[in-house]
Amino acid sequence: MSDKTYSNGEITVIWKAELCQHAGVCVKMLPQVYNPKERPWIKVENATTQQLKEQISKCPSGALTYTENNA
Repeated sequence: MSDKTYSNGEITVIWKAELCQHAGVCVKMLPQVYNPKERPWIKVENATTQQLKEQISKCPSGALTYTENNA
């Protein structure tokens, strides 16, 4: 499986499906961003860059990471 990326211009969220343990921390913290029933299931535009960083830092499996974009 390849990594999926989602960008809001400031930050790119990277989801590594093979690492995901489906703990649900992302969905509980930012349900407006993470909705496993929709495609795409990550909508980074529904949260601020800071909110995304805080949530990603709490991902227990490391499946969600991010890089900051140089604008």
